[in-house]
Amino acid sequence: MYVVERLAEFAVGFRAQPLAPRVLHHAKRAVIDWYAALLPGAVVAPAVLLERALAGELQGGPRGDEGQFGAKLALGRRAGVRAAALINGAAAHSVEVDDIFRDGIYHPGAPTVAAALALGQSRGASGEAFLRAVVVGYEISTRIAAVMGRAHYKYWHNTGTLGCFGACAAAAELIGLDGNRFAHALSTVATFSAGLQQAFRMDSMSKPLHAGRAAEAGVTAALAASEGVTGSLDVLEGESGYGRAMGYGDAGGPDWERAFATLGEDFHITRMTVKNHACCGHVFAAIDGALALQRQMRVSAPEIERVQVRTYKAALEVAHYETPRSAAEARFSLKYTVASALVHGSVRLAAFEPERLDDAATRELMRRIDVAIDPELDAAFPTQRAARVAIQLRDGRRGEYLQPTRKGDPEEPLSDAELEHKYLELASPVLGEERARDLLARLWRLEGETTLDGGA
Repeated sequence: MYVVERLAEFAVGFRAQPLAPRVLHHAKRAVIDWYAALLPGAVVAPAVLLERALAGELQGGPRGDEGQFGAKLALGRRAGVRAAALINGAAAHSVEVDDIFRDGIYHPGAPTVAAALALGQSRGASGEAFLRAVVVGYEISTRIAAVMGRAHYKYWHNTGTLGCFGACAAAAELIGLDGNRFAHALSTVATFSAGLQQAFRMDSMSKPLHAGRAAEAGVTAALAASEGVTGSLDVLEGESGYGRAMGYGDAGGPDWERAFATLGEDFHITRMTVKNHACCGHVFAAIDGALALQRQMRVSAPEIERVQVRTYKAALEVAHYETPRSAAEARFSLKYTVASALVHGSVRLAAFEPERLDDAATRELMRRIDVAIDPELDAAFPTQRAARVAIQLRDGRRGEYLQPTRKGDPEEPLSDAELEHKYLELASPVLGEERARDLLARLWRLEGETTLDGGA
């Protein structure tokens, strides 16, 4: 059997099994965290611009055929299924607070949940069916992501490329495709896979668009397969296939057997990283380490003479902006985020408001931060995301701290209460606190909902 056939076989066979309580709980956590990312992202670019660009596919647009709008955007506006997947997927990746599968260097929630929700709403799926689709999407895509790994991440944006598989698998599960058509859906979406790292090495809106496009591509491939559209079943492992073309070149391709080692036993959705800062996940260990050392030394930012950060190569390549000029650049600036944390105590959405971006104390401290690659920490990437931080004080004292992981990683997860706090902090300014709390309560009991509506 080809790789896509084996993945499809897992998905179809899994339908006969109940969702284990732990898996179900983590699926609901993933959806809650997705809404925490979706809602603030829905009221800023590029989502608001996409609504204008795709007006003909949304309620109130020029077409006027309300019957075609079976899905909904974050704030309730009706939309076509593919438009909803695209816009909600982009919104959920816009403010950089969406979940991470560390081993695959990949944000599965933004594309996977967006696709599942759009298709689930349009088909009147139950809450349990929706959650099952999310689990299947996470499991299949994270396993492809782990196999492709660091070699793929050199040039590709994994959330755009690998997110296609999460969205497609979730959509195929909701449609109820048989094994053959499920495999063809995965084959088709493989050749839709896109998203370049270079697209966000300058200030642009391309990065969140990658997640949205992955959600749309996944829905498209699953719907096409449901009507008999076929793909090349050897597209992943073939001589000119995905593995070689998008990471491994002539090195022989990745070891696809790794994808199946614990499939159906170890559910990756139970060990996601839930973001605790509103920026690039590669800087989290440095932020956490800097704050921990600051508390340990009991010092304030004005007392700091110099900061040294040593971490893995990808953190310096992706979070590379030395003097960020916009919120988008600041989210990908290791120096800005660490300095902002030391000056203000946290790196939440407020850190990227105009007045904070221009904060004199933060900018001054940035000039005294030195960053470099630590070979030992780089060798452990991506399965470990660590940083060494040293702080030199003006009075001559010096402290060092090794941050071996990130708050929110599986080894140091956010509790349910901490996840709820994050959700309410991000959702309440958009919905109002009462509506945000009502939605949260409904999401925790989602498996009991007979049909999805605008809130889930």
